[in-house]
Amino acid sequence: MIVYAAVAPHPPMLIPEIGGRDLAQVGQTVAGMNRLAAEVVKREPQILVVITPHGNVFRDAVSILCDPELKGNLAQFGLRKLEFRYPNCLEFLDLLQSKAETHNIPVVAITSQMDKRGLNPNLDHGITVPLYYLKQGGLKEIPLLAVSYGMISLEALYRFGMLIRETADELGLRTVVLASGDMSHRLKEEGPYSYHPDGPVFDRRVKELIEQGRTMDLLQIPAGLRENAGECGYRSLVVLLGSIDGLSFTPQVFSYEGPFGVGYLVAGFDLDGGRTTSLYTQLVQRKEQRIQERRKNESPLVRWARQSLEAYIESGKRLPPPDPLPEEMNYAAAAFVSLKKDGQLRGCIGTLEPVRANLALEIRENAISAGTQDYRFPPVQKEELPELEYSVDVLSRPEPVRSISELDPKRYGVIVRQGSKSGVLLPDLEGVETAQQQVDIAMQKAGIRPGTKVDLERFEVRRYY
Repeated sequence: MIVYAAVAPHPPMLIPEIGGRDLAQVGQTVAGMNRLAAEVVKREPQILVVITPHGNVFRDAVSILCDPELKGNLAQFGLRKLEFRYPNCLEFLDLLQSKAETHNIPVVAITSQMDKRGLNPNLDHGITVPLYYLKQGGLKEIPLLAVSYGMISLEALYRFGMLIRETADELGLRTVVLASGDMSHRLKEEGPYSYHPDGPVFDRRVKELIEQGRTMDLLQIPAGLRENAGECGYRSLVVLLGSIDGLSFTPQVFSYEGPFGVGYLVAGFDLDGGRTTSLYTQLVQRKEQRIQERRKNESPLVRWARQSLEAYIESGKRLPPPDPLPEEMNYAAAAFVSLKKDGQLRGCIGTLEPVRANLALEIRENAISAGTQDYRFPPVQKEELPELEYSVDVLSRPEPVRSISELDPKRYGVIVRQGSKSGVLLPDLEGVETAQQQVDIAMQKAGIRPGTKVDLERFEVRRYY
């Protein structure tokens, strides 16, 4: 019962009353959105499922708006008179939640009472901007399901998309799935973020792979490329691809442009009623292969960090250091252990000076702390262990510097100090391109106000994977 699927951007400037004169600079996108609306209306859907990156995005769960009536506006962009009101499809929502629970995909139900807890129960611009064009194109006021993707694994997001289709099939509802999202935000230096060469690469690759119908290749775009591009629509796209898993389609790219440093892609997936092989099993198998390959090639220091955390999570006990100690761990040194999951930071703890007798003990304790005591994240659970990626940074002794000109974010880590406050940032991090960025982030971590005079230190690291 999935009758159409689509990708749409959501810059508020696409609304004429907001964009004004600038609307002429996104003429291709406006035309593309009008063509997309015509395709959607032609399918006569009974429900519209929209996946947005600008709703209530959780680290470990998908969220869905659950009030009987869904409301939204564009007041935050200066347009107060334009309001959106759509009925929710509670039957669809309840069945989808039940299916997600069966497949261990956490779903948070967002209601109007939750606004007191800082959550948004209303339709965000990732939904209202595409809705504007669908309504202008003649789409009737059909029920709407408003989903915010989570920072969970891509495999889980793809599976969630499959559950959307299963729900539509069981209820017999003609369903359109719309993935809301902009492409790279780093196409130009004068854009919302600084230029990065991976920005145009990412946008070109997504557009070409959609045009060629290469679903698996879309699902295999490297996390580093996505991170460098500064995109916000990829995870929406993954859910969409899951919703049409096993269905043959003809791709339709209606437009692409990036005049303001952000890529706007409008595309459709015209389902022809045919069937293809499901990609889900292959997707999971490839993930298992990546895990095995990573462990096969991990350095001794990373293997020791991983084994230390795994033993502690599984048994509550600390592993004794290797005996005899390998040469690369048989000396005292400061170290950081970083954990990532699905390309996202999952924990990072370290020391700036050695506090234990040898590097093996330093790594063991910091690995355990990264997994259990990083205040930014809940403790790592046993079922997460296979999905974690580790890196170990061994630090040189910090040295003071007189000015920011002596820093290099690719070569040196930085320590900022102001009174009793201090913050640290490791070198060569994705998205950190300048020394000023590096210092600003370290100050923010330390709770030091921007513009405050700070003392600076730098250090070098040897990074192990």
